[in-house]
This record gives sequence, C-alpha cells and structure tokens, in this order.
Amino acid sequence: MSPKGDKKLFLLDAMALIYRAHFAFSKNPRINSKGLNTGIMLGFTNTLLEVLEKERPTHIAVAFDTKAPTFRHVQFEAYKANRQAQPEDIEIGIPWVKQIVEAFDIPILELDGFEADDIIGTIAKKAERTSFQVFMMTPDKDYGQLVEEHIFLYKPAFMGNAVDVMGPKEVCAKWDIENVDQVRDILGLMGDAVDNIPGIPGIGEKTAVKLLKQYGSIEEILKNTQDLKGKQKENVENFGAQGLLSKELATISLEVPVEFDEASLKYNGPKEEQLKALFAELEFRTLTQRVFGEAIKKPKIKVSEQLGLFTGPPQSEEDEDLDLSSEDNPLPAIQLHDNILTSAHDYHKVDGEAAIKELISYLEKQDEFCFDTETTALNPNEAELVGLSFAYIAGEAFYIPFPSDQKEAKEKLALFKDIFENENIIKIGQNVKYDILVLKNYGMEVKGKLYDTMLAHYLIEPEGKHSMDWLAQQYLNYKPVSIESLIGKKGKNQGNMRDVDEDEVSKYAAEDADITLKLKQTFDPMIKENGLEKLLHEVENPLINVLAAMEFEGVRIDTESLAELSEVLEEESKAIEKRVYELAGEVFNLASPKQLGEILFLKLNLDPKAKKTKTGQFATGEEVLSKMAGEHEIAAAILEYRQMVKLKSTYVDALPTMINPKTGRIHTTYNQFVAATGRLSSNNPNLQNIPIRTARGREIRKAFVPRDENYVILAADYSQIELRIMAAFSKDESMIEAFRNGRDIHATTAAKIFQVPLDEVTTDMRRKAKTANFGIIYGISVFGLSQRLNIPRSEAKEIIDSYFKEFSAVKEYMDSCIEKAKKNEYVETILGRRRYLRDINSRNQTMRGFAERNAINAPIQGSAADMIKVAMIQVHDWMIRENLKSKMILQVHDELVFDAHKDEVELLKSEIPKIMANAVKIIVPLEVEVGLGKDWLEAH
Repeated sequence: MSPKGDKKLFLLDAMALIYRAHFAFSKNPRINSKGLNTGIMLGFTNTLLEVLEKERPTHIAVAFDTKAPTFRHVQFEAYKANRQAQPEDIEIGIPWVKQIVEAFDIPILELDGFEADDIIGTIAKKAERTSFQVFMMTPDKDYGQLVEEHIFLYKPAFMGNAVDVMGPKEVCAKWDIENVDQVRDILGLMGDAVDNIPGIPGIGEKTAVKLLKQYGSIEEILKNTQDLKGKQKENVENFGAQGLLSKELATISLEVPVEFDEASLKYNGPKEEQLKALFAELEFRTLTQRVFGEAIKKPKIKVSEQLGLFTGPPQSEEDEDLDLSSEDNPLPAIQLHDNILTSAHDYHKVDGEAAIKELISYLEKQDEFCFDTETTALNPNEAELVGLSFAYIAGEAFYIPFPSDQKEAKEKLALFKDIFENENIIKIGQNVKYDILVLKNYGMEVKGKLYDTMLAHYLIEPEGKHSMDWLAQQYLNYKPVSIESLIGKKGKNQGNMRDVDEDEVSKYAAEDADITLKLKQTFDPMIKENGLEKLLHEVENPLINVLAAMEFEGVRIDTESLAELSEVLEEESKAIEKRVYELAGEVFNLASPKQLGEILFLKLNLDPKAKKTKTGQFATGEEVLSKMAGEHEIAAAILEYRQMVKLKSTYVDALPTMINPKTGRIHTTYNQFVAATGRLSSNNPNLQNIPIRTARGREIRKAFVPRDENYVILAADYSQIELRIMAAFSKDESMIEAFRNGRDIHATTAAKIFQVPLDEVTTDMRRKAKTANFGIIYGISVFGLSQRLNIPRSEAKEIIDSYFKEFSAVKEYMDSCIEKAKKNEYVETILGRRRYLRDINSRNQTMRGFAERNAINAPIQGSAADMIKVAMIQVHDWMIRENLKSKMILQVHDELVFDAHKDEVELLKSEIPKIMANAVKIIVPLEVEVGLGKDWLEAH
C-alpha cells in the first residue's frame, strides 16, 4: 500500500460550480459572436484549470445531478420544491460543460435517483480506504459532514476569497461543533431554505450549536425536551419528527451503487484536438493559449508596404522582415491575438520642424484623423504632455515627442493649431475628452466634430467594458502593448511616460492611434445597423466638448463654510455617538459591524430573526437599520451617526483637498460611458451623490459659490421630468391634462386613487401618492411600497390597484414595455438609446422580475438622460454664439448650474428654460424651474 498523499483525487460538484460561474458572470455576460452567453462555460473551465495547474491531481472526476427524482423526493415530496426554474443560461450551459469535461478526458459521474453529493461522498470514502487523499471541490457547506483525516472539503476561490481547504478541525471550528457528524444535526435543526428542508421552527444556527453543545444530537435533544423552556420546548416537541426527517434529508448517502474504478479516474491530460475545436467554437482564445501554449517556431512575417506618409526603408531591425523563430523569442503554438510583433504595421517617430510640417500637410488633407496624447498623469489638469500620435490610414501611425519645458512644448504644439482648429476635419479618439483637456491646458483648442470610440461602443454594448485594450482584443483580435510593461504596475513605484525610452513610447503611442482608428472603422457599420447614428453623432459626440468646457472651468469652493460645517458635524456626531452608548448600556466600537451586531441582536435582542452575512456576523447595513428605525431609537440614532460621519469624511473634509492649486477650483470629471441608462456620472468629486434629503446634506451645496463678486449661481432644474415622460409615453389623459393645466400631479394622483375631491387631499394622501408616482416608474412592488411608506401590505396593494385602475393607460404602457422587451430583448429611449435585457425571458423569477422592472424604467430614465444632454449641447452652443461671460459649470441629475455674470442674469433666466423645455419635444409640456443665489443651496 502506498502512503497517503501519493494519490490525489479531486471530485468536483458540477452543479454547484456551474451556479457559481453563473452568478459570477450574471452582471457582465460573456456573449460571443454567435450570441451565445459563454460565462458558465468560461467560469467552469477556469475553475477546472486552476485545479489541474495548481493542485496537480493524479485522479479526478466530475459529478452531475440528473433531472430524475432522488430518494429524498420519495422521503419528502416537498424536497427542493421552492426552487425557481433553472436560468436558461445554466440549462444551455450544462451540455457545453459536459463536453468540456469529456474533452479534458475526465470521467463524468451521474446516476438517476442520487445527487452529486451522494456520488461524491460514496466515491470519497471508497477512495480514502485505498490510500487516496480526497478533495471534494464544492462551495456547498453540507459536505462538511464527510471530511476526515484524508478527505477534505475544497472550497474554490470566489469574489476575492482565497481557496479554503477544510479538514475535520476546520469544519468543527467553522460550525463550533465537536465532530463533523454534527453538521447533519445542525442542518436538521435549522433546516435549509435552498433545498426546502424545513428544520424545527425558531431554531437558527446559534441556537442549534448551543443545543448540540448540551445534548450532542437531535435524537438526544428529543429525549430531554423537559429541560427546554417556553416556545422552544413547544417547537421541539411539536416538530421533533420534522427535525429528524430534515437531518435524514441533509445526510449525504454513502451507499450509492457506483464502483470506484481507480484506473478510470486517473488524469492523463486532455484530448487535444477535441478540446481545441470546442474552445474555437466557444471563442475561448485566452484559454486556448493557456492550455496549448507550448513554444514552436513561427514562420517569417512580411511587413506589408503601406501607401502613406514616410513609406520607405525600415527604420530599425524590428521593422524589417521578422524572424520570430529564435529560442529567445518563442511564440505559442496557437496564437491568441495578433500583437505589435506579429502584425503588419508602419509606425514612425517624427521630430524636427520640417518633418512635423510635412506630417501636418498630409493631416490637413484628411476628412478625419485619429489622435492621442501621451502624458505623465491620469488627471488632465495635472498631466504634462509627453507626446502626440496620429493615424489616418489603418496600419500606419506617427508619434511626435514633446519636451518637458512647458514653453518649448507650447511652441511645438502651436505647429498643430491649424489642424486642431480646422472645423472640417473629424477628430477621432478613445476617451478623447481627456486629450482635449490636456491640450486645453496647453492653450490649444480642438474644434470641429469629434468621434469617440469608447462612446460608440458604449452605445453598442452599454453594460460592456470599453477600455481600448479590451476592445482591441474583442473586435480586432489584437493585444496592444501594455502600459504596465513600460511604466510598471500601479502603486507608489509606478513611473510615467516621461521616464520611458522615447523609441518605446513611440511604438506604444503610434499603436494606440492606429488601434483607435481601426476600432472606429469597425464600429461605424455596427452603429448604423443598430440605428444609433443620430444618438452618437448628434448627442454623445457633440457633448464631449460641452463636458470638457465644464470640467476645464471647474467650480469655486468656499473652504471657510466647509470648515464651519465640519466642526458642527463633529460635535453633532459625538453627541449622537454618546446617545447610542446610553441606549446600548455600554461603550463599544460603533464602527465595528461585529460589535454593533452583538449589541443590537444578542444584548438588546431587537430582532430574533436577524440575518447574518456570509462571514457569520450579523448584518447591520442601512437596509437592516432602516427597517428597525421606526421602532427602536438606537437604530435611528446609528443611521444618523453614520450619515454625519459620511458627510464629514466624504464631502466636507474631502472637498477642500480636491481644489486644484493652479486654478483654485474643483474640477470634477464627467463620465458618459458608465451608467447603462445613459445618465452622466461624475467622480473626484461625485456630484451625483451629494445628499440633499437632509438639512446637513443640503448645506454642502452652500459651499459651491460663484467665481467672484461679479457672478451669482444660477440653477435650472427640470421639474418632475420622469413623470412627464411617463405621461407622454403612456398617453394617459388624466396625467397629461394635469401637467398641461399646471396642477400638482401628486395631489391629482391622490384625488384619483383615494376618490376624493382635489381640495380634500390631505398631506398624508399626497405623500403616499407621490411615493406611488415615482415608485411605479421603478416597478415598485406591494412589498416595496409598504416598506417605503411603512404601511400594511394590504393598504399598499389597495393603493397600487387603485392607481392602475385610475391610470389604466399607465398600466397598459408598462405591460407593452415588457412585451416589446420580451420580443426584442432590449428597450429604447426617445432617441433610440438601447438597454439590453437578456434575462427578460428567463424562467428564473428573480432575474426576469429585475429585467421587467428595467424594461419599464430604462426608457423613461434614459429619455430623461437624452433630454438633458441635448439641452446641455444647445445651451452651450447658444452661450458661445452670444459670446457670454457666464459659464455652465455643473450638471447633477436633471439640473444645470451656471456661474452667471450679473449683467447676463435676466437673459439667462429668460432663454435657458426655453432651450431646456424644447430640447426634445414630447406631448407633455416640460417645466424648468430657475433659481438664483449667492451659493448653490440658495439657487436650488
């Protein structure tokens, strides 16, 4: 007999790993060119490879469940009855996963009447007896009952957590039990909602552990019910048989009629041709290289000649015919992506005034060219220009290095003034707003139409990735030179482009411009095919210059006002903290969720059914505390304390540190390609999240002030824009009439749903109607409305039923949105912006419900985003035409904020509302409210 450890068997629970892969990729699906979601196949294969490469098992098998009922269904008919329908992605993915397992030449274990854990348990025990070390690979906690000295539970890495290998000691420590067999007792006592195992009512994990410490097993607990008290005694006596049944259902069978055939489980590597073909069909290029990446000789690659500027003899050996077959430069047998070494290209470094002018003479003849800046920093207000690159013919690009001396750099950049200011040439870029701002800081204006490849892809695939490296690999099958290969990995030791050899920067920068040009040529037909031309060319691309101008201007901050507010918040938070300790009866670390959970749910016992997080501690998030705040003062106080601390740290103390020393203002960054709805987002600081529901939160706006004494702050805000869009889209006559006659829409709604005259609507009725109005847009449920208004579900149901009865057109519109989405798998805004809803036809109720809510909300929220973007463009253009001193400086949700010159205030008050109200015409009048003030708070 060989010693333990020579033979290493891994048994994989397929369905547990498949579900894990499904959830890992659910928010970022991997859709290949055939429209197949390959996330499950990719996730499973990556997990399998991790095991094969890192653990190097000598033997391996994968166990699957079958669709046939198991012996547990015979014992308990309701077993797993509550499970939702299997998501389609999983149903489609299972056969693919089986093909992958077979192609790796790994045996599949499955048997009708038994689950995968029964098969794994039976095989594990048999293998252990024949000198194997066995690892049961699954995230499923139930397997803890099977571990012993040479059988381990192997929980794979997931969402940032490392691999967890658990033997008897670790399992007992996790559950706080004496022996692993008690896992069955814990599961029997507390039940398992996932599998519909009932357990004994009122017994959770902590109580189960406590009882087992005293009695050892369910059987012994039932023999000693006289020791128990109150409701617990009653439950154990009444539901003891149910607890025993639950224990039996949770017990993994070790008597499955399967043979342990050691030879058949031995791993000898994959069936190469079969696996290659499968990976090719699934379009797994990275995995292909990872699995079959052995070095081979590569034939010479001829760099094709380009018809363009500076075509001529190669400038270095690297530009000549490339012989890549040397041992010093091996290439994989299956080339994953093209790259700078394997693809034909003609890149040039251009220096000297004569050569630059020759390049410019070619650029000025183009209808469009691509350009890119190389800089020393990610923040355009801090970045120094290291170089410029240009491309106008695919495969050819040019790089111009710039000196570090600012005066010399500006003189060199001035040579490009005519082409950058030429309004007849389209300028192409990837995140081109950044490049525009860098040049702006050097005194160079970029004029004319723009084309941003990030924005083009954002419209094509709103929820996808938009980085150039990812787009190049996905659409061009090309892997660009990594910036980290030039300046090092992120961190304090990372360098910048100024430190890198000029020739290396030249190749990198020229490649960037070339790739961006190729992406533009790739995306153009896709934009046209999807009807997105108007949205891209008349909204998103023109908005770039508007946002660049706003970011460049920035906004002045009153630091004295913030310093005063910081002191107030400090005093108030300390007073609230003191009150929390008084209510708790002791001092503890209020910032510690663990200590807070113990105070709230063990000491004060505020919620006997308190939920726990995956780490085993009580959940103490905002949602949990908000539900208790109405009944328990301590919960309300903790929420208020957290709000004060967040306001102080995130905004009040942070804003002064963001002031640019050169301009004395804050320059936020607006993002067009983050929110799938089309809404703009911002960061450094995030203006969209400045809290305005509390008095202290609103005071932060007081710190946003005009640039000097000649200006005031003017704010123009769309009033109830989403409700107006809902009225227009649904064509509901009651809502349209209310908006046209300027009536209070919430009072009008309340009068309808509560069946009272308008003048008899109470404040409480209006509050409920307002919540319903906005909630309906977001597909609010009866439960959601009852939570929001703190009313019984029956009353919430009556409100929603009355709402849909009185506003039947709204209900018909919502239903039609869902039906259209089910047919097309996407919805559209008023300007054709698409939101793809791949789960709209899912049989999984949760996923389908989420998609249905988006089907209703996305066209409304997205149309509001379209409107304010069009308004911003039109207002910006009008201000330029009028040569105004005033500047548009902020955009937050449905509001535009201006540094308004006092001489221009009346003109702005007159014209801006008109432009905003008519930006996009709908059948309901759009109302714009305008305010003025010495700060943003007063203007709002």
